[in-house]
Amino acid sequence: MSERFKAFWVEEKEGGFQHSVTERSLDELPAGEVVVNVECSSVNYKDALSASGNRGVTRNYPHTPGIDAAGTVATSTDPHFHPGDPVIVMGYDLGMNTPGGFAEKIRVPASWVIHRPERLSAEDAMVFGTAGFTAAMCVDTLLQVGIAPEQGPVLVTGATGGVGIIAVWLLRNMGFEVVASTGKMDQEQLLKQIGASRLIQRDALLENANRPMNKPLWAAAVDTVGGAVLSNLIKSIQYGGSVACCGMVAGPEINTSVFPFILRGINLLGVDSVELPLDVKQDIWEMIGKQWLYPDFSQFKSLTTRAVGLEDLSDALQSVLNGTHCGRFVVKIS
Repeated sequence: MSERFKAFWVEEKEGGFQHSVTERSLDELPAGEVVVNVECSSVNYKDALSASGNRGVTRNYPHTPGIDAAGTVATSTDPHFHPGDPVIVMGYDLGMNTPGGFAEKIRVPASWVIHRPERLSAEDAMVFGTAGFTAAMCVDTLLQVGIAPEQGPVLVTGATGGVGIIAVWLLRNMGFEVVASTGKMDQEQLLKQIGASRLIQRDALLENANRPMNKPLWAAAVDTVGGAVLSNLIKSIQYGGSVACCGMVAGPEINTSVFPFILRGINLLGVDSVELPLDVKQDIWEMIGKQWLYPDFSQFKSLTTRAVGLEDLSDALQSVLNGTHCGRFVVKIS
């Protein structure tokens, strides 16, 4: 008899989408070389979309979301992985159209599996998850084009979200002056505790939107928002500065002119964490686990992260979908 395990389940009923925790069989999972015993996952905006029935993310239901998973190898037919190996799976199709990390077990291609760095527990890896990995990618991208603390302040938009809050913390630990933009000004104390020097209201980034250029204010920016915010933010980047762009909660379109690019020589740098080659993902995770797990990580975790179980997951997903959450949710599977 095939092994059975618990899974979060999203199914379409009576014109809506309902959540439950159910039992599934290993035989029901798709083919793949590696079976992972999942210890922890995390909640990302894409998970909230999948759980709400968004067919742009997940085509077919019923379904188990969860684009992140951390745990240990249960079985593997691939020689690179052995039972008990600590691993991370993130991105590619996990949790979208492949049963995801909101379950005690997943079965995936070996080409999706990353060896988890020794210093990272499953829980700590999921404090980062796809959101923290994306933040790390944004920061690394800015460093690669030569952004340095002495050049001036770095703006982080959407600073109370998963990507933004980790970007603030990473940049501050690297010596940057970090300015946090948010629509949740009641989170000022939290953002300053993790490293923001000051906050600006999100709507302030929309001022003077009719101008082709604005006063240069930022050496660089991590933009998690997109849309009109990114369109106007580009106009306020200093000469030679860069924007790492990774989100579109304010919309997928930008409307700007060539002037900031040809008169100030700025860079707009797209960041993808989903289809990134596996060896690059492994390198970034090694960097997180070895160089960027700063001494105040435990404090950061306690301030910004809430643990939930499968039974509590619906509320967490709804708060992420509504944009009312702050920080990260780690899902403790087992």
